[in-house]
Amino acid sequence: MNATWSRFNITSIVLGFAFLYLPIVLLVIFSFNESKLVTVWGGFSTRWYGELFRNQGLMDAAWVTIRVGLISATVATVLGTLAALALTRYTRFRGRVLFSGMVFAPLVMPEVITGLSLLLLFVAIGLDRGFLTVILAHITFSMCFVAVVVQSRLMTFDRSLEEAAMDLGAPPVKTFFQITLPVIMPAVVSGWMLAFTLSIDDLVISSFTSGPGATTLPMKIYSQVRLGVTPEINAACTLMIAVVALGVIAASLVNKRREVQRLRDEQAAQRG
Repeated sequence: MNATWSRFNITSIVLGFAFLYLPIVLLVIFSFNESKLVTVWGGFSTRWYGELFRNQGLMDAAWVTIRVGLISATVATVLGTLAALALTRYTRFRGRVLFSGMVFAPLVMPEVITGLSLLLLFVAIGLDRGFLTVILAHITFSMCFVAVVVQSRLMTFDRSLEEAAMDLGAPPVKTFFQITLPVIMPAVVSGWMLAFTLSIDDLVISSFTSGPGATTLPMKIYSQVRLGVTPEINAACTLMIAVVALGVIAASLVNKRREVQRLRDEQAAQRG
């Protein structure tokens, strides 16, 4: 019985991962296809990557996406970290439940509702849609993800380290930057990576809040895919996958190195 269930579980896992990742693998493979037909293999070639970099429309959209992602992820990380600190350290203040609900509402709110609400807000205040409105929209929906990641780390943070620093005369601000922030930095970096990934991947909210000169790469790809998939689109998607994968690997290596260094410091302190 155990062997039967074991084979069933393994088969289910293999089929599940194949369903998730096989289309991505095929997309990457056909990005190196010589043929103009995306479903017919014509030999190995990198010609479509050259065509991609010569496509000024896609390059402009990619540059907009990178700028929006970097700015929105940075601002969302700062605001999300502050929100996590407020929810973790100040457990009793008037309006805490409302504040918590407002911070985490984008997590469960459909993107169509969020995008439409932001559109109505920008129209009501007379703010022309463009680069700024896309950034504000991305900050709004990505900040909550950063808050969740940082808050989970702060819940397990040993506050005796802060108390010891303040007992030695360090003010609260200095204690935060020299004690708290270095400890929670892996969570902050992870939150930034998550916010950046969500920003460069977003289509629905960007469609509601973008304007002239603020077309993101997902919007550009979607507009071209409606007319038919081209090998250039496969190449662009492959590069996006590579950028995100390299970022995740780099963040994992940095976090692992920090963790190893922390363990070495603790062992050295115990020996001392």
